[in-house]
Parts: sequence; structure tokens; C-alpha cells
Amino acid sequence: MRIMSWVLSVATSLVIGQVCQQPALAGPMLDAAVPGDEIRIGSVMPYTGPLAAFSSIGRAEAAYFDMVNEHGGINGRKVRLISYDDSSDPAIAIEHTRQLVEKDEVLLIFGSFGTASNFAVRPYLNEKQIPQLFVASADEAWNAPDAFPWTMGWQPQSRREGRIYANYLKAFYPERRIAVLWQNDQFGRDMLRGLQESLGSDALMIVSDTTFDISDKSIDTQIALLQSSGAEILLFDGSPAIAALALRRMAEIGWHPVFILDNASASIANSLRPAGLENSIGVISTTFLKDPGDAAWKDDIDVKEWMYFMDRYYPDGDKSDSNAVFGYAAAATLVEVLKQCGDDLSRENIMQQAENLKAFPVPLGLPGITASTGPNDFRPIKQMRLVQFDGQSWQLIGDVIDSAFQEK
Repeated sequence: MRIMSWVLSVATSLVIGQVCQQPALAGPMLDAAVPGDEIRIGSVMPYTGPLAAFSSIGRAEAAYFDMVNEHGGINGRKVRLISYDDSSDPAIAIEHTRQLVEKDEVLLIFGSFGTASNFAVRPYLNEKQIPQLFVASADEAWNAPDAFPWTMGWQPQSRREGRIYANYLKAFYPERRIAVLWQNDQFGRDMLRGLQESLGSDALMIVSDTTFDISDKSIDTQIALLQSSGAEILLFDGSPAIAALALRRMAEIGWHPVFILDNASASIANSLRPAGLENSIGVISTTFLKDPGDAAWKDDIDVKEWMYFMDRYYPDGDKSDSNAVFGYAAAATLVEVLKQCGDDLSRENIMQQAENLKAFPVPLGLPGITASTGPNDFRPIKQMRLVQFDGQSWQLIGDVIDSAFQEK
């Protein structure tokens, strides 16, 4: 298995080198010559490009399956993950997804990253009746079992996250002026929509909002505009790299609003450390997973197992990278579904078992947060908790919030 991990690392470099020239023909991260007793799984990830910070999700998932295989696999079968790089380009995602299904003959697509890329491939996968499980995107569209019965999300939804922030702000910062800096796409719009919905008549608290593109190298103009609005609170919804730029720029100009950071970018490794940990003290976000760097969890069995996993199976990974935690927990959820399948690995049964998670204790999930699904509920994880950064780790605020209660 250690050899396989080394091959994975080398093959990843080869894929990255090939994608720009021949995205549809690039070789998989793992050898596609798969014996019949293996479970072949496909994914598409941004290993390069503006969202490459999220590539550690895919790398952690591959390492998790290495660990599973070393311990005998799933019901006696080994798992093989075939993963391609789409550089966050939906057109490339379509080409790679078709290749995974038609050439690599994967059983299912698991955890592919990104809202736009997953929207692009969803019609194809549902037409082919290929499970598109645990999409790595917080869009509420993945909970549409009637229209798209082969597609299921995993993490809490961005729109619900926006509602959680609205309730927090009304409770602790009433009548404060709010500014919003959001990524100019569906991902960014969802959280703003949830914020506005739950603020209701208090939406007038939002005195300014402006957007950025994921490829932007500077957001000085946007920060100046938002500062001039007189806002005392800034809600950010976008990628980790831009979050780091925002935090650093605010420190440079001496603007210190209450800073609320979307869960997807609440990575110490990819957002807060590049911004400067001293500039990130007090940042508020949400989470549903433990922060292994928090001393409060040092004796926690989940965290001890995570530390061992990182040392043995993903030694090049960053233990402060919440995306690696995300990949570990998502992979464990898929393994639970496949275990429930027993010897029936038909695609129909895989979806049936994915719809039959009953309070599954997700590894590294915060206490009280589990994964549950049903035929009409394709939202495995519905709860979150508010957290605040103290300069070293994320500290919990308040109780578990069930985002289902935020619905109108």
C-alpha cells in the first residue's frame, strides 16, 4: 500500500502535466487495469487552477481508500479511486466524467468537487443511471430526488449556512451595518440569498455587497468600496485564496469589522495562515467537523485515529487543512454505504443504501452531528456549529444548529 501511495503521487503529477493539452485523454491517477474483485470509483477534482486548494479533498480520499484496502477492503473487495483534474473547468469535467463512465467503467462517481462542474455532469449521470454520490458542493440543488434520483450531496447547504449567520447577527450584533463580499457564481449567491431570507425586514442592515471572480489576484478595490459603506460586519463567501487576500488587505488598511468566513474556506492552512494568523483572530465561521489542531480534542479517539492516518497514509498532507478532514470524513461515509450494500453492488442498491443512512457517526464529526438520509432527503449532514478563531484553532460557539430548522 505504501508503494500504491507513491504511485498515486507520481501519477498525479503526470495528470497535471497532461490536462492542459489533452484534458479528455489524460491518464487517471491510478492504473485503470482493475481486477474484477475491486470496486472502481471515479472522481473529478481541481488538482490545478484557482481552486487547487481543494485538491487535498481528493488526495485525502485516495489515502483513506489506501487505508481501507490495507485492512482488507470492503466486504473482501479492494477500492480503486480513478481521479482526474478538471482545473475547475466544467467543460473538462464533462469530458473526464464521460471517460470515467465509458472507458474506465467506474461503478459510481464520488465526491467530485465544485458547483458548476457537478451541474454540468448531473444530466448525463442521471440519464445513464450512474450514482453521483456525496457531491463536494454545498448547493441545495443536490437535494432533488424526484428530478435527479442518482445525485446526492453531503455537506450542509450554503443557503442554510447564510441563514445561520443571519440569526447569529440578529442576536449578537443587532442594527449593525453589514457588507457582503461574494464569489460571482452560484456558490456565492446561495449564501447571500440565505442571509437575506433570514434577515427578513432587517435585510436593510446590508448596506453594501460586491463580487469577485475566482481568478482575481487583487481585491483591494472591493475592500475599499465595502469599507467606505461604513459596514461594521463583513460576510465573505468565496475561495480560500481570496479570503486570505481580504483578511490581509483589511489588516493593511486598519479596517477591523466582524469578519464572517464561509465554511468552505475556513481552512487554517489555506486561508488563515496565508492571511497571517494574527490578522485572523476573531474570525467567525461554521463547521460540522472537529479541528484536529484544537487542544480540546487531543485525547479524542477520532482525532488520534486521524493523526495516525495522516502520518501513515497521507504524510505529505497538512494536518491543519480542513479540506483533508473533509475528504477523510466523506470517504468514510461512502465506505459505510458500500458496506451496507453487502454482496449486491448493483447501482440501484448503492443508491438505495445511500438513501438509508441512519444517524451514521461521521468520523471527526462534532458531537451530535451525524449523517442521515431517506428516499426524499438527499442531505446527509444537516447540522453545523458556529466557531471563532483564537489565533491557533477554531473554538466552538453555542450549540449544534440543525440547518433544517432554518427553512421557511
